[in-house]
Amino acid sequence: MLFNELGLPEEIVRAVAEIGYEEATEIQAKTIPLLLEGKDVVGRSQTGTGKTAAFGLPAIAAIDKERPRSVQALILCPTRELAMQACEELCKFAKYLPYVKPVAIYGGADIERQITQLKKGANIIVGTPGRVMDHIRRHTLHLDLLRTIILDEADEMLNMGFREDIEEILQYIPEERQTVLFSATMPPQIMAITSEYQREPVVVGVQQKSRTVESVAQFYYEVPMGRKTDALCMLLLAFEPRLSMIFCNTKHMVDELSEELISKGFKAAGLHGDMKQQSRTQVLNAFRSGRIGILIATDVAARGIDVDDVDAVFNYDIPQDNEYYIHRIGRTGRAGKSGCAYTIVSGRRQIMELKDIARFTKADIVRCEMPTRDDVIAKKTERVIDKVKEYIESGKYSDGAAQLEKLLEGGYTAEQVAATLLGMRISKETRSVPEFIKPVFRPKDERGGRGKSVKMEISLGRQNRIAPNFVLGALVDATGMAGKCFGKIDIYDRFTTVEIPEADKEHILDSMTGTKINGQKIKVKLYEGKGADYSGEKDYRSLNKKRDGGRGRYDGGRNRGSDSRSKSGNRRRRYQ
Repeated sequence: MLFNELGLPEEIVRAVAEIGYEEATEIQAKTIPLLLEGKDVVGRSQTGTGKTAAFGLPAIAAIDKERPRSVQALILCPTRELAMQACEELCKFAKYLPYVKPVAIYGGADIERQITQLKKGANIIVGTPGRVMDHIRRHTLHLDLLRTIILDEADEMLNMGFREDIEEILQYIPEERQTVLFSATMPPQIMAITSEYQREPVVVGVQQKSRTVESVAQFYYEVPMGRKTDALCMLLLAFEPRLSMIFCNTKHMVDELSEELISKGFKAAGLHGDMKQQSRTQVLNAFRSGRIGILIATDVAARGIDVDDVDAVFNYDIPQDNEYYIHRIGRTGRAGKSGCAYTIVSGRRQIMELKDIARFTKADIVRCEMPTRDDVIAKKTERVIDKVKEYIESGKYSDGAAQLEKLLEGGYTAEQVAATLLGMRISKETRSVPEFIKPVFRPKDERGGRGKSVKMEISLGRQNRIAPNFVLGALVDATGMAGKCFGKIDIYDRFTTVEIPEADKEHILDSMTGTKINGQKIKVKLYEGKGADYSGEKDYRSLNKKRDGGRGRYDGGRNRGSDSRSKSGNRRRRYQ
């Protein structure tokens, strides 16, 4: 259905056409006529289906130009970014209706400036619940003449704990009003708000054969525990997306991964709710402009980010909710373009979680093998050669002929010069490609049990509040090896020793370097002590509750702890 068939004012249709919208999406075609009639509506729709226009266009059309300074519509959003984005969209839609004045109010921004904007007159308020309540209490926002209230991303607002604020805001607005609710999911809390605050609402849903975007190709890679960052770096180097988003489940992981990628030379930045508004705005502007190509974010912080040119989405962590997966991959494959979504999994549990997501979304998530270092180098080499051919044909660097003559006069051949220059360029392009190693372990019968062992020293001890299960969990997650591969774990005041297979010592030391145990970074090395002369150290009780020669020891995995975390933040219920 076309926008000029929905009953919208001509000025709005004209503005929408200039933006480039011609045909309404399903949610827009179903919702706009109902809202223009003044009905209460519950809209269920995923990210990227045009919800802002679905509720925004009728809200603009309903503004009474005889009362331009009265707040007539209030739109509540869960995040600052979503409020800013929605307000910007409304301004575009109201381009030819000068009496329509949308204003965004949200936390983290100068409240005095917002008060000034409100005093100048605003008839559509787009804001976050907390800041809206702040203005109400200051008496700088008056809602006694409000005609429409819209809850956007209502499920997310409830997840973030805004229910009390929302209910309090509803006490300040007239009972005779239009109440509109948009949500990706319909949990019981949403239905409770619907039954209590809406009058005979019309439920509008978008039917989809697949819950995910068809233009997004979905893949997953299975990697050893503790190797997710290495795998992510390899994928970024292999596919070279111009703009990509990486999703983590926690703010801490966003910060840690951002630091790792930046240290490896990637132009990346993190985004999460603990950042100041100015920093968030700077990061988003840099991402939109392409100054940074990688945005690492939590699910909540990513709400409201509207960038059409995202080439790829990476799930560093498995999303905590199936719906989050849909929101994440919906960030790519927009505006008629194709995109790719890559999920990195470690361990049996994460594989099962991803399979659950595939069933829920009715999507085909294809398993792929990790590209090797040789694959990436071959691809980059081919790209260099293609560039050379392009420059030869265009004559872009023809002024290099004079320098070539000088080299030829020095006795060098043209072949030597060309080979050297190509080698230099290829070396520059490939020097940052890591060696992604999938550990290959010999069967137990080839080892003769554990075989010969050596001791590794870890730079944390009892004074750092670590326990044997923390150490074993870190070893299993970082190396991908089974718990039974490791021997005694002795924890002393200032350090810990672990018996490890001599044949795998290089892999284990490399894997554990930079790892965190109980949130603390560690240093590891081969233990250089002699015998068992630790008279200055106190005893520590072992994981299996047994004493062994006065020292706390772990007995090689026969009694394992039930819960630990890897450095990537992924939980394991039981050691493999």
